[in-house]
Amino acid sequence: MLKVHKVKLNPDSEQKIYFAKACGVARVAYNWALSEWQNQYEEGCKPSEAALRRQLNAIKADKFPWMAEVTKCAPQQAVKNLGTAYKNAFHRKKTGQKTGSEKNPYGFPRPKKKYVNDSFRADNGPPRKGADAVLIDDKKIKLAKIGWISMGESLRFEGQIRSVTVSRQADKWFAAVSVETADISHARKDNKSCGIDLGINSLVTLSDGSKACGAKSLKKLLKKKKRLQRELCRRKKGSKNREKTRVKLARLEAIISNIRNDAIHKITTDIVLNHSIIAMEDLNVKGMMKNHKLARHIADQSFGEFRRQITYKADWYGSKVIFVDRFFPSSQKCNVCGNLRKNIKLSDRIYRCSNPDCKHVEDRDVNAAKNIKNEALAA
Repeated sequence: MLKVHKVKLNPDSEQKIYFAKACGVARVAYNWALSEWQNQYEEGCKPSEAALRRQLNAIKADKFPWMAEVTKCAPQQAVKNLGTAYKNAFHRKKTGQKTGSEKNPYGFPRPKKKYVNDSFRADNGPPRKGADAVLIDDKKIKLAKIGWISMGESLRFEGQIRSVTVSRQADKWFAAVSVETADISHARKDNKSCGIDLGINSLVTLSDGSKACGAKSLKKLLKKKKRLQRELCRRKKGSKNREKTRVKLARLEAIISNIRNDAIHKITTDIVLNHSIIAMEDLNVKGMMKNHKLARHIADQSFGEFRRQITYKADWYGSKVIFVDRFFPSSQKCNVCGNLRKNIKLSDRIYRCSNPDCKHVEDRDVNAAKNIKNEALAA
């Protein structure tokens, strides 16, 4: 299996300049390829990322000579990423999966902006089959054209290093090291089955009645974020003070994201290790986000990231994830008698069965989780 260890780098001033240049090269190559793709498509041609890479190699010595200052993988991988983005967008269009905005419902690629997800591939690939793409010696990593760089910690996984991607988060640099390994980080604890109901008050409610709260990091730091956003708007564009405020805001955004991801990782790992069958609703998160009274709270809980982590960790540890149809009335159905109670308000946190022969009373989220589990096992 492939596992990625994201390690903090400690570059010196010269190495930071190199990283910034490489990110700029990757961004320019991506935007150039995007423009060429659109032009060729409008002319009736069928563009491909392989043809665009050959075209870029033919002109970059004259048109983009400064690309030679960084590793050749930076522009080449950027064009490959564009090809992958188009492939995914065409697949979504073919299957009718609308994930983007109203103007771009299938999520076709858009031009990249500076400081937004800056990254580049930092290795030249393995020199031969089965060899490592880069050298790592304890807390040091050797990258193409830049040499040895100090890392914040040693690599966690043992195996063949397939690739390395360097990215910027606020004013810090990280290396995502992809390793092909057979290591399993944790041992399975139990083989129970469970249903999961996702919510705002409690991120996760399991069918056994246990609950786990999300970090809600945005809610806790929202006041500070708003203050920095106001401060950034008042700064003059291009000034040093504006850049200082931008970095402060980026640091805060990174803190919010890290707190949220840490909480979700702990919850999802615990669920997967204790359950061999996991049932979840196939939620329409995009539709839920249109409720402007709840959108920020839903985004803060990060339902999409929770689903992503549950899915790939289940593959790692041999668990099975079953998704129940999003229109299944999990919150309206009584898990004891099967009676449907309609017109339930969001403020009704206790489910009371309207069947006079049942009159079952239970926590609303626990009842929904049990219904999800029963529906998945029956299917």
